Amino acid sequence: MYERMLDKLNIPTLENIQETIGTAAMKKIYRFETYLKELYDLERELKFPFGKNYGWGYKYSHKNKHLCYLFFEQGGFTIFTQIGDKQVPEMKTKLVILSDKAKEIWDSRYPCGEYGGWINFRVHREEDIIEVLEFIKVKVKPIVKTVKY
Repeated sequence: MYERMLDKLNIPTLENIQETIGTAAMKKIYRFETYLKELYDLERELKFPFGKNYGWGYKYSHKNKHLCYLFFEQGGFTIFTQIGDKQVPEMKTKLVILSDKAKEIWDSRYPCGEYGGWINFRVHREEDIIEVLEFIKVKVKPIVKTVKY
């Protein structure tokens, strides 16, 4: 379960990605990207960034600022983003309105810096998309204040 696309030598096509993650997950990616496009000047690149344990995924950026990675998995996907030390106070205020799942993901982040870290958010539900966007909005301020979810 959650097997990733780990063959670096074979660049996946859109059809390969959909076959791996499934139609439901593909629709969630489209929704996620729609929200990101409303919030940022979005750039997307297909990457194999961290080696054999992470595999293929999309890197999302706003101008020259990295927003997140989205890694393809059998039947779904996981979004990785990093919250820096400077963003931790704002992240802590956001956690009050987020779900127990989001709080647990924050608490189990991979440390980076003194207080920040990398979060790994496996997306299963529409609500997960909305919550991971809150992490991203802390990381990089959006160009618009509100988006109707």
